[in-house]
Amino acid sequence: MSTWRDFWNQDTPIYANERHKTLHYRGVARDIAALIPSPDAVVLDHGCGEATDADRVAAACGKLFLCDAAPLVRDRLNERFREVPNIQVVSPEGVGDLPDASLDLVVSNSVVQYLSRAELDASLRLWRAKLKPAGHLVLADVIPPDVSPLTDAAALMRFAWQGGFVVAAGVGLVRTALSDYRTLRSRLGLSQYTESGMLGILERAGFTAERRPRNMGHNPARMTFAARPAPDRA
Repeated sequence: MSTWRDFWNQDTPIYANERHKTLHYRGVARDIAALIPSPDAVVLDHGCGEATDADRVAAACGKLFLCDAAPLVRDRLNERFREVPNIQVVSPEGVGDLPDASLDLVVSNSVVQYLSRAELDASLRLWRAKLKPAGHLVLADVIPPDVSPLTDAAALMRFAWQGGFVVAAGVGLVRTALSDYRTLRSRLGLSQYTESGMLGILERAGFTAERRPRNMGHNPARMTFAARPAPDRA
């Protein structure tokens, strides 16, 4: 197991059980749908994972592109949503083939931590090129430097208590600690950013940005940023 992409291209121990996975993706779909500006909007969910409730997002927009780097995940998405006409599954390379200035909304949830700084900068350039001038980019679940694995574990247990899978979550934390996830996290690390640092990165990439009051997903210690392309300087 050499990269994060390799890790996600398999059945992972991240979700404690099916209920955990269902509730996670249901909440993410709800949050993305709430961001869609109009019924005919063109939306990209970049780094979507299994996105089991993506049909709910698709029902709120004109076109939904689901992008994931893992071939196994893309195969499952294609199988799950083959009957949903306005969902198209693409690879990260396929995003580059989309017409420039064609997207109304780009959402990248719980992805930034797995990208190097060079990869993040390249992604921001790509997303800015594909967004319409009035489009929006949402980066969610960004990890601040002061958030530890223990903080993440506590957030998961609160979510599990609310969702009714506490025992499975406890077992899942142990399973994750013994998995390739821990090994990769120790070797590759997770990218972390302060609020001011991420705002500066977005500004230098050609966006105007702000931190949203609430993070997308169940972990309030992490951050979500909303950005839009800044006018090009003459």
